[in-house]
Amino acid sequence: MPKMKTDRGAAARFKVTGSGKILRRQANRKHLLEKKPTRRTRRLGHDVEISAGDRRQVRRLLGI
Repeated sequence: MPKMKTDRGAAARFKVTGSGKILRRQANRKHLLEKKPTRRTRRLGHDVEISAGDRRQVRRLLGI
């Protein structure tokens, strides 16, 4: 049976850390930033770990 291919869309959206955590970007940081408080836009700039419910699906897409 051939190897499983990595989903390239998922590879662009998620990053795996050295300890095995999967990080994602946060929503609401793309446009219409004038009306959002600076504190909020700064907070949204950091990557966060994916939720436990999504972990299995994302690992499959990444071929981990």
